[in-house]
Amino acid sequence: MKRIFYLIILSCLHVISSGAQIQLDFGKKSPLTKLQVAEVAIKNLYVDTVNENKLVEDAIRGMIGKLDPHSSYSTPKEVKAMSEPLQGNFEGIGVQFNIIEDTLIVIQTVANGPSEKVGIQPGDRIVSVGDSAIAGVKMAREDIMRRLRGKKGTKVKLGIIRRGIAGKLNFTVTRDKIPVHTVDACYMIQPQVGYIRLSSFGATTYEEFMAGVKKLRKNGAKTLLLDLQDNGGGYLQSAVQIAGEFLRKGDLIVYTNGRKVPKSTYRAPTQGSLLDMEVLVLVNEFSASASEILAGAIQDHDRGIIVGRRSFGKGLVQRPVDLPDGSMIRLTVAHYYTPSGRCIQKPYTKGALKEYEMDLENRLKNGELTNRDSIHFADSLRFYTLNRRRVVYGGGGIMPDHFVPLDTTQYTRFYRQMSAKSIVVNTSLRYIDKNRGQLKRKYPTFEAFRKNFSVPKEVMDEILAEAEKEKIKPKDDAELQQTVPVLQIQFKALIARDLWELSEYFTIVNEQSHIVQRALAILG
Repeated sequence: MKRIFYLIILSCLHVISSGAQIQLDFGKKSPLTKLQVAEVAIKNLYVDTVNENKLVEDAIRGMIGKLDPHSSYSTPKEVKAMSEPLQGNFEGIGVQFNIIEDTLIVIQTVANGPSEKVGIQPGDRIVSVGDSAIAGVKMAREDIMRRLRGKKGTKVKLGIIRRGIAGKLNFTVTRDKIPVHTVDACYMIQPQVGYIRLSSFGATTYEEFMAGVKKLRKNGAKTLLLDLQDNGGGYLQSAVQIAGEFLRKGDLIVYTNGRKVPKSTYRAPTQGSLLDMEVLVLVNEFSASASEILAGAIQDHDRGIIVGRRSFGKGLVQRPVDLPDGSMIRLTVAHYYTPSGRCIQKPYTKGALKEYEMDLENRLKNGELTNRDSIHFADSLRFYTLNRRRVVYGGGGIMPDHFVPLDTTQYTRFYRQMSAKSIVVNTSLRYIDKNRGQLKRKYPTFEAFRKNFSVPKEVMDEILAEAEKEKIKPKDDAELQQTVPVLQIQFKALIARDLWELSEYFTIVNEQSHIVQRALAILG
C-alpha cells in the first residue's frame, strides 16, 4: 500500500509541476488520502473487474461538476480537437467540403494549399482516400476527416469524380499545415466604413485583424464596424493586442483577480495605431469571454460605441492543468474585470449547470432580449466610464450603448424547422454543384452577382418540396410569405460563399442583420 501511495504522490507532483505550486497533504485525515484509499480499494477488492481509468475520469468529472460552469475535464482526444482552431493551423489536404447524399463534395480549396497545387477544384467529388472508398458507404464525417488529415509531408492518394469528365481521376496530395482563419469577413460596407467580423480569438487573430484594417484603410475606411456577434472568445492575448491598437499607451485593458492567484493587469504596451479610427463594436447574447474583454475595454475608455444586446457574461479565468495521459483539467482560478472595475461574469450557483445553461432562454422569457426597459440593475452594480463618466453596469456581460431588440418574427417557426434539417444548405450545395460553371460565366464578379442574381422560382419550389417531404409546413399563407424572403437571402448568401469567400456571404446576410443596420444608422 505504501508503494502505491508513493507512486500516486509522484504522479500528482508531475501533474502540477508546470502550474502553480500546490502543497499536497497525504495525512490520515486528508480528503485526498480518503479518495485514494477508495480508488485502491475498488481496484483491488471489488467483486467484478472495473475500468480504472474510467473510475478516475468519473471521479474528476464529479468533483468538477460541483464547481463553476466553466471548469472542465477533457480527454486527450478532446484536448487535441479543442486546440487546433486556436493554434491557427492543422495538418491536412486543404479543402473545405460538405457531404451531399453520402458523397464528399469540395466547396473550396485553400489558396496555395496542397489540394489546389495538384489541381483539385471546387465541385470535385472525393470518392476514395488511399484504398478506402468513402462515397456510398455512409461513413461518418469524423472518419472521413481522420483519413484526410495527417502529418505534414505525408502523402495521400485521392480518387476524384469531376463533372464532365468520364472515369475516376487520381491525385496524390502531400499534406501540409493548413491555416485556420478567424477573420470571417473584411470588406467596405459603405464609403469610408469598413467591416471586420471575428469568429473567435486564436493565435493568428491579431495579425489577421491588422492585415484586414490595412486593406480597409487603403480603400478609404475611417470608421470600423467590428463584429463580435456569436464570438465565443479564445486567446486572451489576441483580444488584448487588438484592444491596445485603439487605446493610448498604458491604458488598462483588463485585470484578473482570484483567491489563490495574484492580481494580473493587462495594459496597452504602446500607443495604439488606430487612435484616429472611429469604432463601433457589435455584440449579442452569444459574444463571450475575450469578446467581452475587448468590448469592455472599448466602452470603459469611451473609445467607441457598443451596439447590440447584452453579451453572454463569461468572465472566469481558466488555468489548464495537464495530466500525464494527455488529458486536461481547465480549472477556474480568477475573475476578469473591465478597466472600470466591472466583473464580466454573470451570477451562477456552484454545481447548477442546467440552471446556468438556461440563462439565455430565461432572458428571452423575461423580455430582456426584446425590450431594454425590462432590464434592471441594482445601484451596487453601477460603474462609470473612465473619460466621460457615463454610467455602465456590471453584474454579467457587457451592456451595449445602443440596444437592438431580437426580432422574434424575423425567423418563423417554419424557417427554424427547415434550418434544423439543413434543407436550404443542402439545396444550395446541389444547385452550385450543377451550375458552378454557368454562374461563374454569368457573374464574373461578386458585384455583378450581388446586383443581378435572384433565386430561381424552381429552386424555391424545390426547397418547399423538400420541406414537405420532411413534413414541415407553414401554419398559414402569412407565415409562408414571411419566410420566403429570408430563405432567398440565405440561399443567395450561401451561393456567394461557395463561389467566392465568407466575406461575400456576410456582405449579403448583413443586409438583413438588425444589429449591423442599426450601427450603420447610428453613423448615418
